[in-house]
Amino acid sequence: MNKIYPDAATALAGVVQNDQTIAVGGFGLCGIPEALIGALRDSGVTGLTAISNNAGVDGFGLGQLLETRQIKKMIASYVGENKEFARQYLAGELELEFTPQGTLAEKLRAGGAGIPAFFTKTGVGTIVADGKEIREFDGEQYVMERSLVADLALVKAWKADKAGNLVFRKTARNFNPNAAMAGKVCIVEVEQLVETGEIDPDQVHLPSIYVHRIVVNATPEKRIEQRTIRAAN
Repeated sequence: MNKIYPDAATALAGVVQNDQTIAVGGFGLCGIPEALIGALRDSGVTGLTAISNNAGVDGFGLGQLLETRQIKKMIASYVGENKEFARQYLAGELELEFTPQGTLAEKLRAGGAGIPAFFTKTGVGTIVADGKEIREFDGEQYVMERSLVADLALVKAWKADKAGNLVFRKTARNFNPNAAMAGKVCIVEVEQLVETGEIDPDQVHLPSIYVHRIVVNATPEKRIEQRTIRAAN
C-alpha cells in the first residue's frame, strides 16, 4: 500500500468533507501540520469541529481556518493567543468546549485505544463537571469524561519511513501521537522520509498501523508563537 502523496492538497483529496470532526496535532505553534492546515483552508470545507490543544494565532495555524469561518466549534485547552478566536466566541459565532489539557490528551489517547470513557479527578467541583456523571472511588470523587474520536487526524512528525512509522521531535510529541490515534483516517506531514526499515524499531514513537497518508514538507515555516529577547548589554 503506497501511503506517499505528492502534496498536501492531494493527500486531503477524497477525505475531507463538510461538517467533519478533525483532530489537529501541535502544541502552540510547535509541531503543527502547516502544509495540511493550509490545504484544508484551500479546500473550502466548512462546518468543522476542530480538536486541538490550541487554536493557533491570528493568520497562522488553525487561525487561518477561523478567519475563513471554516471552523464552527473548537475543542481545546488553551486559546489565549488568538484575537479572532476571542472575538468570534464572545460574539456567539463560535462554539467552544473548554477541556483541561491533560483531560484533552487522555480523551484523544483513549479514543484511539477504543476506550469510550474514563474517570478523572480533574474538574470535579467546577463547571467542567457540570452535567457529567460523578462517581466515588476510594473516598475520592471523579468525573466521567467521554473519549474523542475524529473523522480525520492531521498531524506533524519529524521523520517517517514509507510504511508510516513515525518519529516525533521534542515538544511536537505532546499531542501529535494522541491526535493520530484518535483519527479514523490519519494524514501525516513529515520533514524527512526514509526507506522502510531505516528507523530503528526501538526509536518508533507511533507505529504505521495508525497512518494512512504521508506528505513531505521539508521546509516548514516553524513560526515562533511569542518571541522574547533580552537587550544587549
